[in-house]
Amino acid sequence: MRRNYAIILQMAKDFEIIGEIKSETQHYVLCIRNEKYPASLEARKIYQCVPDPQAEAHGQIRVIDESGEDYLYPVELFLPIEIPKEATRAFARGA
Repeated sequence: MRRNYAIILQMAKDFEIIGEIKSETQHYVLCIRNEKYPASLEARKIYQCVPDPQAEAHGQIRVIDESGEDYLYPVELFLPIEIPKEATRAFARGA
């Protein structure tokens, strides 16, 4: 019984660490053009992007769009931006 508790406790700690790393590695972009994608993207809106080295190698960027899902878009539609930590936390809460 005590061993199971120790395993659960370690899993909880690991989950917290992973959550912190994930929130610190979130990247955001500003949509500067939405041509060909008016239903999925809004110009002048900030979007979270998901790192995808394969997509980047092909001039694409993986973005969580208006549907709430991540999709590939041409990288030239976006500009990378830096977000203050407070704003990143607010985005994560959905505030």
